[in-house]
Amino acid sequence: MDTFECIITKLDVREFSNQDVPSEIRSKVLEAARLTGSGLNTQHWRFILVNDKQNLKKLAEDSTSGSWVRDANFAVIVLTNPEYNFHLVDAGRVLQNMQLAAWNHEVGSGLFTGIREEKLRGDFGIPNELSPTIIVGFGYPARKMTGKSKKRLPLDRLVYYEKYGSSKSSTASDSGR
Repeated sequence: MDTFECIITKLDVREFSNQDVPSEIRSKVLEAARLTGSGLNTQHWRFILVNDKQNLKKLAEDSTSGSWVRDANFAVIVLTNPEYNFHLVDAGRVLQNMQLAAWNHEVGSGLFTGIREEKLRGDFGIPNELSPTIIVGFGYPARKMTGKSKKRLPLDRLVYYEKYGSSKSSTASDSGR
């Protein structure tokens, strides 16, 4: 799938079918994470792949906002090093790459950040120096997903030109430059 097509059609998924995601696709999702750029090329993130149904159930119980992850085919706990002030940006970059790699194979995903940290750390052996930043669940969607239902603000409400609050019509014309 074309990257832009992937972006415009991808929706968050929190209801999954029982169909297993092949190991080759799980590997591609993890490879997409590994190949993501990071601030200063620190590659400080680490990933915990959760496949086992009992561990997916634990993950759901350790969450305050992701109980749906129990029905995912697999999940990834993204750990980052908070010592780096860019660790949250790096987590977002990793997340987006994993989600797009999955969606390229029609595998949906959803994320959550609400966790019971002490319980999560204990259940998944997370060291104190790493922060459980994002958890993302993956699986084939329970129903057909299309990007047609995306409700997004139009660009003219989001983009300013040269200075906040300036519309394109209020800036110097491109032809005069």
